[in-house]
Amino acid sequence: MRKKILIIEDEIRISNLLKMYLERENFFINIKDNGDAGLTQAIDEEYDLIILDVLMPGKDGFTVLEELRKRKNTPVIMLSAKGGENDIQHAYDLGVNQYILKPFSPKDVITKIKEMLA
Repeated sequence: MRKKILIIEDEIRISNLLKMYLERENFFINIKDNGDAGLTQAIDEEYDLIILDVLMPGKDGFTVLEELRKRKNTPVIMLSAKGGENDIQHAYDLGVNQYILKPFSPKDVITKIKEMLA
């Protein structure tokens, strides 16, 4: 059965790039472009993994992750241009599984996803 991944990312170029790479690997992809819609989708549907941006309209990624963790333990990879030690530690304290800094290599993200879902 195809694994389902939710991408919560407001930069269309990034979400479309990830979608293209992931669909080539036979993943089923949903995309939401803001934190509010993304959180609702993540709670209402079952996903094998969530890719979550930090800075976006509505709820930011930290808030989405915190609220998601109250209800589900779906693996989460955070993508962010914010690479400060405090931001990274905060994400891990909230329960993120991986924190990847932008810019990133789509191939590296795919490798991490495959490792997490193996």
